[in-house]
Amino acid sequence: MIETLDNFFNYITEVGPSKLVRIFWFFVFFEFARFFIFELAVLLVWKIREKKRNELYANARRRLFIERPFVSIIVPGKNEGKHIFKLASSLKEQTYQNFEFIVIDDGSDDNTEQICKSLQKNGLIDLFLRNEVRGGKASAANLGYRFSKGSIIIHIDADCSYDNDAIEKIIIPFYLEENVGAVGGNILVRNYKESLCATLQAIEYSDTISVGRITSSSLGIYRLVSGAFGAFKKEALDRVGGWDIGPGLDGDITVKLRKLGYLIKFEPDAVCQTSVPNTFKKLVKQRLRWDKSIIRFRVRKHKDVFYPNATFRFSNFVSSFENITYNLVLNIKWWIYLVDMVVNYTSLLGFIFPFNILLYTTNNFLKFLIFSLFRNRKNAPVYYFLPYLPCMVFYFGFYLRFVRSIAYVQEFFFKKSYEDSWNPSKSSQQAKELGI
Repeated sequence: MIETLDNFFNYITEVGPSKLVRIFWFFVFFEFARFFIFELAVLLVWKIREKKRNELYANARRRLFIERPFVSIIVPGKNEGKHIFKLASSLKEQTYQNFEFIVIDDGSDDNTEQICKSLQKNGLIDLFLRNEVRGGKASAANLGYRFSKGSIIIHIDADCSYDNDAIEKIIIPFYLEENVGAVGGNILVRNYKESLCATLQAIEYSDTISVGRITSSSLGIYRLVSGAFGAFKKEALDRVGGWDIGPGLDGDITVKLRKLGYLIKFEPDAVCQTSVPNTFKKLVKQRLRWDKSIIRFRVRKHKDVFYPNATFRFSNFVSSFENITYNLVLNIKWWIYLVDMVVNYTSLLGFIFPFNILLYTTNNFLKFLIFSLFRNRKNAPVYYFLPYLPCMVFYFGFYLRFVRSIAYVQEFFFKKSYEDSWNPSKSSQQAKELGI
């Protein structure tokens, strides 16, 4: 074994850089170049501009508190009564208070209606609405949006918790630039200590999702305002007609707003904490839904962003192209890489794959430690997550890739998103007929 290992290291020493790149091309050109070097370069520019950005931010904040726009906070959901009191109480502690709080019950079959009516009677909810028959999250969100009075609509989830300045901070970007149509909040994992599955997602959210959204927002290609915490200009929602039936409605409405020319921004200091799936079985179900939406909305519904027409915008082209490339195309290329190694380097497989794991692990440590310098808000000290970083190779490199591959096959060939129980079957069938 030791002799074979020596032979392998002698081999990679002798063949030179070009041969090494040939063997580890997927890591070099895609994982390392795109998700470390490129993002680090963008983050450095973002950091250099911090002083000027802070000056603009302070001026925008002053304008916000001078104008004090009326805001509508809408919370659609089913069987969420157990969370509403805690959420309503926390909203009373927000630094920005000129808002109405609207709860939409989407056909709950527990005591949500009774709880919410009691809270409304006691002044903790401004308006309670109810769909007697479940219509899905989009239906509930649209009901709240139709009855809202604010010039800004903030969509939040009942089971999340929010920093006491979160509402203020998610509104400020509307005062930084005139044509901002929506702002996404920064989602952190609240239950990161609950299980290994939750811990790995916490690392993913802080590195891949949070840092990735800072990068894409800086480049003007930010593509998904999370339903857990997203703010929308009312006039922009009026123009797109609200939310279409999901799953994937968050990314869908973001693209619809981008196609109308609105800017979409990410605000890293507007912090929401959510509870993620605490088992890998539950996580599979969530990610299958998320990944199928890329095919349904990016590849099918909004394919017109690639057409050279009167409403064509290069930023929308890049946003969708980047999303499809680094999710769908690279996922296919990963399988091609595996076949390439098996066919062309059969005798070295016992060392190529361990060496890949070493490369990816080193890269994960570098990313996590360096990118942590750009995150103002952390839900745990950096050292807490360090022992779990070696697991990220298997979480990102194998587990999520397999799930993603299954989702793409299901949606490409069978349109399985229309069968997802996340939406009522009647609503999904109608969406399928309408092609949305």
